[in-house]
Amino acid sequence: MSTLSRTVPVVAGVLGAGGVAVAALPARLRMRAELRRRWRTWAVSAPLFLGAFWLGDGAVAVFAAGLGVVAVAEYVRMSGLTRTDQAVLTLAAAALPLLAWLAPNALGARLALCTLLLAIVPAVLCGDATGGFTRASRTLFGLVWIPLALTGLVLLDDTALAVGVAVAFGDVGAWCGGTALGRGGPLARPLSPLSPNKTWAGVAGCAAATAAALAAVGAFTPLLWAAVLVGCVLGDLLESMVKRESGVKDAGSWLPGFGGLLDRIDSLLVTLLIVRVVTL
Repeated sequence: MSTLSRTVPVVAGVLGAGGVAVAALPARLRMRAELRRRWRTWAVSAPLFLGAFWLGDGAVAVFAAGLGVVAVAEYVRMSGLTRTDQAVLTLAAAALPLLAWLAPNALGARLALCTLLLAIVPAVLCGDATGGFTRASRTLFGLVWIPLALTGLVLLDDTALAVGVAVAFGDVGAWCGGTALGRGGPLARPLSPLSPNKTWAGVAGCAAATAAALAAVGAFTPLLWAAVLVGCVLGDLLESMVKRESGVKDAGSWLPGFGGLLDRIDSLLVTLLIVRVVTL
């Protein structure tokens, strides 16, 4: 049985159970409306994600490119980059997933170095002596964080599908764990000053949920589980760091229940990078 054929009923079952649960929430519950918005976003995004893998590598590449272009726009707004910097990142976000599909062997060290060098060209050529180094550094970081990470959706094949589902389950598990176990005791300790609301209870919930998801889709291995868990935790904290420095609460406001796209895929981006490293 393929990973996709295992994944579809798992995701459909969880979405169905989640829909019943949020519909039954009492009106007095403070987060009732928020949870319903999140479920609706899940109900729309899950078929898009699964549908891309059902259609094949080309559709996954287009899907990854679309994610990258939107995520880059949000990142540029947060980091204060210029339109020229955004053009470089957008080009990379659109081209690299398609290249990973059409010519995966071309994604070697030479192309990586050329792409990284291209990221610093705008700041150098415009002679920005006051903020050029910051611009170049942020552009380089954005290039690795978004376009290069999203090539993993194409290059990792069925593993990418399993990872995407596990990360989504991990986000839910972290929230449930933090809500249920994070009010007192040792698990209530904040994970990092970057995000005081993220606790060790959330990590425990994320660990359980990611393990269950990988097992349900037939992709569980200790190494993959560890990579997904570390990626979920680091990805969340990494975006919190970016947002704190930028002085914003969310990367955007258009995605109901989450904020922006980066608020939804922050863990996925880092997880894809880590999984590619451990599977090389």
